[in-house]
Amino acid sequence: MPSPPTSSAVADLGEVQPNGSRQLGRRSGVCLDGDAVVAGLADGTVAAFDASLDERWRNEGDSDRGSVVALAPFAGGVLAGERGAAGEIRLHDRDTGAVRWRYRTADDVGVPQKHTRFYLPFVVDIAVPDADGESAFVAARRYERGPDGGRCFRSVVYAVGPDGSVAWRHEADASPISLAVDGGDRLAVAYNRCPGDWDAGLVVLDPETGRGRRRWDPPGDGDRRVGDVALAPGGVVAASHADYRGYCLDGDGVRWAVDLGRPVEHGGGGGGDATGEPAQETVYAYPNHVHATAEGAVFVVGNTYPEGDDRETELRHPNEHTAVGVTASGDTAFVDAVGGFAHEIAARDDCVAVPVAQHFRDRDPDRHGVRRYDVAGGPTVARSVPGVVTAAALGDECSAREGGGRSDCGSRVAVVEEPVTYHDNSDDGPLGAYRLRLFD
Repeated sequence: MPSPPTSSAVADLGEVQPNGSRQLGRRSGVCLDGDAVVAGLADGTVAAFDASLDERWRNEGDSDRGSVVALAPFAGGVLAGERGAAGEIRLHDRDTGAVRWRYRTADDVGVPQKHTRFYLPFVVDIAVPDADGESAFVAARRYERGPDGGRCFRSVVYAVGPDGSVAWRHEADASPISLAVDGGDRLAVAYNRCPGDWDAGLVVLDPETGRGRRRWDPPGDGDRRVGDVALAPGGVVAASHADYRGYCLDGDGVRWAVDLGRPVEHGGGGGGDATGEPAQETVYAYPNHVHATAEGAVFVVGNTYPEGDDRETELRHPNEHTAVGVTASGDTAFVDAVGGFAHEIAARDDCVAVPVAQHFRDRDPDRHGVRRYDVAGGPTVARSVPGVVTAAALGDECSAREGGGRSDCGSRVAVVEEPVTYHDNSDDGPLGAYRLRLFD
C-alpha cells in the first residue's frame, strides 16, 4: 500500500471479536447516502454519521438481531440486511434511524439448522436501481446439511416496495451470491453453489415481474458456478467459479472470455524438503468480484487453492489477490496486486474500491487497506490502515469520464476497519480496531 494510514475522519464502532488468520466472513456493512455515512455492525446495530463522522443516530442491536452485512439507500431511508437467525430485512428512517418496517427472510428460506455463522439465514446482497424508486431487490439464502450429509441451500430473490410489500419472489435450491440491476430494465442474479435441481449459475430477470429472460451456466464440473455478476450496456459480465474465467455475454452467446485463476503448475518438481522448494502442485484461484461499464470490466481474484482434497499449499497462483482490468473487447488492460482477500467491492460509474483484508497464508499487515481503480485507467489511489478492511462504499462524487477522459476516482470512500490477531504474532495483540473511516 503506497499511501500512509491517514483518513479525513475516523469513528470508533465499539468492540468486536478480532479476525484471525482466516477470514470470519462478512459481519459489517457501510453505505454513503448524500452527506451521511451509515454503518452496519456485527451486533445488529445501524448507526449514521455526518461527513465529519460525528454520530447522528444509532439504532442498537438486540438479542434477536444478526450482523448487518448489506446496506443501501432506499425510499428516504436505509435498507439493511442481516446475517442472523431471522435473516431480517428492515428499513431505517434516514433522519432518526427508527425502523419503519421489517421482514423475516427466515420465514421463506427456513430457520437455521445450527446457530453458527455459516448456517444462519443470510441477506447476501441488496440492489437498488434508484434510491427514490419503487423497488429494491434483495437476495437471501440459508445453508444446511441434508440427510445424506450433502450441502443444501434454500434461497429467495425479492422485489421489495417502499412500504415493505413484496411484489414477487424468485426461489431456488441454490446459493445466490450477488445481484446487479441496470436502470430497472434488467436484474441479474449470480448463483455460486448449485448442488440441487437449480442448474444455472446466472439468470437475468424482468425487474417488474420476476420472470426469467435468460439463463447461463459457465463450463466446468462441480457445484460451484458464478462468483459475481455485473451489467454493462448490451452485455452481462460474470466471474466464473466453475472454470476460473471472466465472461462477457452478448445476446445469446459469449462476446469474450479471459483467463483469471485458471489452474497452473508450480513448484520444484516434487523435491519438497530435499530441495528446499515446495513440491510441484497445480493451483487455481477464484475470481470473486467484477464491475463492468461500457469501457470494460475490473475483476478481483481471491485465494489460491491446490487441486485435490487438501486445501493447504505453499504455492501462490500468479493472479492471487489481484485486480485485472479488461477492455470492452476482452483484452487485458492492467493487472495490479491488491494484497489480500476482498470480502466485497464498491463500485460507482467507472470507479471501483477494493477493501483489503488479511491474506490468510502470508501475514503482512502492510497490505491491509483499500485500493481504488478506474475501469479503463487502472490503479488510482491506495490507503493503508492498521486493521483489516472488510466493507467499502463510494460517494456520489464519482463521475463518469467525459469526452474520453479519465473518470474521477478521487471521491470519498467509506470503509469499515476490523481488528485482526494473527496466530503467529498473537503476543503483539490485535492489529487495528473496529472503526469507520472516511477517505477523501
